[in-house]
Amino acid sequence: MAICGDKERVFEVGPVFRAEDSYTHRHLCEFVGLDVEMEIKKHYSEYLRKTLRLRFEEGVQMLKDAGVEIDPYGDLNTESERKLGQLVLEKYGTEFYILHRYPLAVRPFYTMPCYDDTKYSNSFDVFIRGEEIISGAQRVHVPELLEERAKACGIDVNTITTYIDSFRYGAPPHGGFGVGLERVVMLFCGLNNIRKTSLFPRDPLRLAP
Repeated sequence: MAICGDKERVFEVGPVFRAEDSYTHRHLCEFVGLDVEMEIKKHYSEYLRKTLRLRFEEGVQMLKDAGVEIDPYGDLNTESERKLGQLVLEKYGTEFYILHRYPLAVRPFYTMPCYDDTKYSNSFDVFIRGEEIISGAQRVHVPELLEERAKACGIDVNTITTYIDSFRYGAPPHGGFGVGLERVVMLFCGLNNIRKTSLFPRDPLRLAP
């Protein structure tokens, strides 16, 4: 909400608590989050660095060409992400890339739909070595559209009125992303498990010490 208070850029470092039952090599129930929100001047995909950017449709086509069966409007699972990382390395010679314009159906209700095709969204993930390290998007800043998207996702608007009402006072187009610090360290160091990057890892099977 700081964006609504005339803050063009907001940065935060703090603990993140994740209640999902995901016991994998790359998930924790508690981790250090690096979060950024900022006002958008032109378009969410403006990015000056020479980083490889692929549309979600391009990634899907690369997987299909490699014989992987995949839902073109679904999300990528861990195996598909790893395979795409291999294909990107073989074709483009990089292990760092951005995949953007994810299907709207697999993103949160507050994600901005693409202006030219509402089946997709102004969202992205950043990958290192076939693993996602950053997830972000342009947020919906128009209260009427927020209500519409919430209803389309089966959310009772009455339960999020305070969130939606905060945008009625005016908010600029904005977006942001979150980074899981332990996962970045794991991939940067070439480790095989995120628990090796946390002093006291917390997952669905470990609460102590």
